[in-house]
Amino acid sequence: IRFAAAQAVSSISTWGLKHVFRRPAANFPGKIALYVDPRLLANLRGKLTRGSIMVVGTNGKTTVTNLLADVLEGSGVRVVCNRTGANLDSGVSTALLHAKEADWGVFESDELWLKKMTPQLKPTYVLLLNLFRDQLDRCGEIDRIQDSIVEALAASPETILVFNADDPLCATIAKRASELPGRERTRQIAFGVSESMGLAQNTVSDATMCQLCSSMFEYDFRQYGQLGAWHCPTCGFSRPALDFAAQNVEFGERELSFDIARPQPNAGESAPARPIRAAFSGAYMVYNLLAVGVAADLVGCGNDAIQAAIESFDPKNGRLQRYSVEGRSILLNLAKNPTGFNQNLKIVEADRGPKMVAFFINDQVADGRDISWIWDIDFEELAGQPDTVVFAGGSRAHDLAVRLKYAGIEAAVIESIEDAFARLGALTAAGVLPADAAVYAIANYTALPPVHAALNAMEAAEPDDAAEPAVSDLASPSHAEGADPKAPSHDAAASASATATSEPPVVIAHMLPDLLNLYGDGGNVRILEQRLRWRGIPVEVRRIQHGEAVDFSQVDLVFMGGGPDREQKLASEQLLAMRDELAAYVEGDGPLLAICGGYQILGRQWLWGDELVPGLGLIDMETRRPGTSADRLIDNMVLESPLAAHPVVGYENHAGRTYLGEGVEGFGRVVSSCGHGNNDDDRVEGARYKNVVGTYSHGPLLSKNPEVADWLLARALERRAERTGPPAADLAPLDDSAELAANASMVKRLS
Repeated sequence: IRFAAAQAVSSISTWGLKHVFRRPAANFPGKIALYVDPRLLANLRGKLTRGSIMVVGTNGKTTVTNLLADVLEGSGVRVVCNRTGANLDSGVSTALLHAKEADWGVFESDELWLKKMTPQLKPTYVLLLNLFRDQLDRCGEIDRIQDSIVEALAASPETILVFNADDPLCATIAKRASELPGRERTRQIAFGVSESMGLAQNTVSDATMCQLCSSMFEYDFRQYGQLGAWHCPTCGFSRPALDFAAQNVEFGERELSFDIARPQPNAGESAPARPIRAAFSGAYMVYNLLAVGVAADLVGCGNDAIQAAIESFDPKNGRLQRYSVEGRSILLNLAKNPTGFNQNLKIVEADRGPKMVAFFINDQVADGRDISWIWDIDFEELAGQPDTVVFAGGSRAHDLAVRLKYAGIEAAVIESIEDAFARLGALTAAGVLPADAAVYAIANYTALPPVHAALNAMEAAEPDDAAEPAVSDLASPSHAEGADPKAPSHDAAASASATATSEPPVVIAHMLPDLLNLYGDGGNVRILEQRLRWRGIPVEVRRIQHGEAVDFSQVDLVFMGGGPDREQKLASEQLLAMRDELAAYVEGDGPLLAICGGYQILGRQWLWGDELVPGLGLIDMETRRPGTSADRLIDNMVLESPLAAHPVVGYENHAGRTYLGEGVEGFGRVVSSCGHGNNDDDRVEGARYKNVVGTYSHGPLLSKNPEVADWLLARALERRAERTGPPAADLAPLDDSAELAANASMVKRLS
């Protein structure tokens, strides 16, 4: 009765959405039907006569799901698929409710929702693509996602896991799943790229440590992120033998090719390599197409069907979608985390011709409110490219413009993609860019649909003539309220303050960036370094990796970030070993900036998971369990701080509650309606002791708070003067209009 009622209410809601409200019916019919029948997916499973494939992973789910469904349909197979990317149980339920009987279901699944669907759907295969840091405010650390996927596999013991073995995070899931009761004999299938693709490496990797023994991974070769031929030198955990391998990978300007081989074919099986050719760019598409080829092979599809689907693939959903407008070639793509953005930048960088690049970043719930991850994107790769114009859009355009500024890229803030094209037209009329300059638009989740819709409309019809802005207004953001319009430009300030090459550099020690790199907080070091360089002050950044030593007597400023629990524990052990030297540095008025986990470690004790562990004891404070509530304190916040005349803006995401000792001052006080600070009680945020600043403010902290950055730099210059002899240099004013615009934008939103 429940099932029949659920089907009925789904049909009624579908009709109403389509014919009355003129809206897509991708989620709501399934959502309301699940209220009526919580066992809906189990009851609908009978529609799939051969089984189902659940596609899960951080990047590439929608592309792989749609392409795999195309391959199956091209082979004459009846398929049910949630093609729009509605990947919660409501979206999968809606797809099944709308479908007739089919052979296979191919469903994209959100990582955290897989465990809710597998007990009922009992998929034949779970196709695990990759795991990257993404939406930390919603998903938390990657360990939580891994636990959820393992729990999903435990609930469906017969489900075969097909996983990317080049990703140690996926391989760890496979190992854990193979040890679950009832899954000891369940087949697992590993795929990967068997040889180096010769790619330049990015700054941040999401897996540096073995999750079995907490040792640092070593690589025979690395592809991108943490993907590659990895092994642990301590416990021997290593990339599993590949059942399917991409070989002979080659890249063209707009195409790629490789062969899918089976290094370990079944006994008596002839397994010739399958050639794959595609008009796509990017190394990540090698993994996407490899995953499609592997899954298609497992369900019996031939290579002709795979190749035909690839050649005709055009989902028109904004993922790698090409347009032609006004004679310009346009590429639109989704990117929602550092790894995705970095791979898109590889595509843009490969185009050496004149181009416009427009980035769009929103911070709605679906995107994640915390956008500190933009500081883990290697935008520096675009700096210095000739005939390249960059724009920043979306609800966090000002933050994006600041990030680009510190990458050496002047990016004007735009309202929309239409605004970008109007400005591009003016630049073309002025002879700055040619009429055929390529256009790249890269957007995160909720920023993508409006850009997609606008480009669809622009391609369908030429836009109306619009007033063209003056060329002089195109390249530079406007001055923010409170900025000094007479302050010298970066180049002018550097020239005016340039000193002899014999001047000793300001030495910044970035402590353990290979472990403490969770929230883009390494951007603080980039900001400090650049603000010195813009003033012509020599600077040296010493990145102290795990296992390396540092002489604090030769350091002028120390930075410590936060990290995942496992990495943070290893970092704390190394920091405890140098506790006396670090204490002498602090007591000697050495400036130190510590964020989140690094901040907690400064106290007498801090929270590691559910365990209280000793800290450095440099500040009279301690971090405790959150009592009866395990909720994290996650939100934007605005502070009043004695270190800045402007409000201080940041983002907090922490489970521990920190309490300051008697007489220890806070870094600031939370004055916004949102945000908590150190704990649930007193609205004090962070701590100050001598020249030490500890805070939970991510963002990174200094990106929208240049006064705090300059306070730290002034203290560093004083220490350098004491250490080397020359008097402390003055900090010439800089044009902080971009930083203050980002600050003002958030203060306005949060007031």
